[in-house]
Amino acid sequence: MGEYKDYMVRATAADKQIRAFAVTSRDLAEQARRYHNTSPVITAALGRLLTGGVMMGCMMKGEEDLLTLQIKCGGPAKGMTVTADSKGNVKGYPQTPDVMLPPNSKGKLDVGGALGLGILSVIKDMGLKEPYVGQVALQTSEIAEDLTYYFATSEQIPSAVGLGVLMNRDNTVKQAGGFIIQLMPYTDEKVISALEKKVAEVTSVTDLLEQGMTPEALLEQILGGFGVEVTERVAVQYSCNCSKERVTRAIASIGRKDIQEMIDAGESIEVNCQFCDKQYVFTPQELQGLLKGK
Repeated sequence: MGEYKDYMVRATAADKQIRAFAVTSRDLAEQARRYHNTSPVITAALGRLLTGGVMMGCMMKGEEDLLTLQIKCGGPAKGMTVTADSKGNVKGYPQTPDVMLPPNSKGKLDVGGALGLGILSVIKDMGLKEPYVGQVALQTSEIAEDLTYYFATSEQIPSAVGLGVLMNRDNTVKQAGGFIIQLMPYTDEKVISALEKKVAEVTSVTDLLEQGMTPEALLEQILGGFGVEVTERVAVQYSCNCSKERVTRAIASIGRKDIQEMIDAGESIEVNCQFCDKQYVFTPQELQGLLKGK
């Protein structure tokens, strides 16, 4: 693990007409795989969503802002959820960790087949009374194109999103990363058509990562002709902020009757965090205290 450390770069190009993000996310995708013991196709799907999520989280301005990407779908994966903050922390979980599917027609992991038809919700909690929610139907269910479509329709920002996860033979994560390139409203037509050509040449993010490309090199590859200026580097990681107190609040929300049944059973219960599988144990006495508190 020593040689990898995930990080994201933020950059501008073409005299600030283009803004761009690129990230390596191998460690965080592998961390998610270990926590959730996911099959290869779900590792790839969740890894892509985590990679997109961590970049989109860093687009938010506020210290306390939170971004959630939620997919609900009809395929065997059923759905997955990713939450990111504005400081490079991300976490997520799949509904169905163990989906197995044959490769798709290109011989790749069939993420589109695992998800099938569905809805992507983008929820931004910016400390206002109501969070912002944007929803789009999944287009290809391969995730990168779905995020591209979300930016175009919900935020009216022409964007190119590339995401990739490559597995080792032992089903650990070999490479993961991605980019998001966005045009500002005043971008020159010439820049737009030149950029479209360059983006179309990127066949696979994982191929570029396999060549040893850093996030900086990824952006240089696509935006090299436009004068790239890296404005920030941010460490990114899989990070779960669960605590006994948070899990207690979750239990408190399930209703008196159910809590009473747990108390009557007379045994301690174990509650696992959805995001990191950490176990929290509650004794009947603690549950009794919870009921009193309600």
